[in-house]
Amino acid sequence: MKKYLVIYEWTGQNYSAYVPDLPGCIACGDTLEETEKLMQEAIALYIEALKEAGQPVPEPTTQAKQIAVTV
Repeated sequence: MKKYLVIYEWTGQNYSAYVPDLPGCIACGDTLEETEKLMQEAIALYIEALKEAGQPVPEPTTQAKQIAVTV
């Protein structure tokens, strides 16, 4: 099992998400929960398509960490 970093963004009307390690793998939904579910499906389909095309599946390498700052 591989774990890919997913970036979620509030667009002002809905959520969008993307996986930096899987270019073009995106999803959007009305809620964060819906977007997460759709993103899981998108990742699975993305990897399946790569395998069917005989392409390598990129390893998850992107990391994220929140840093607190005083403003």
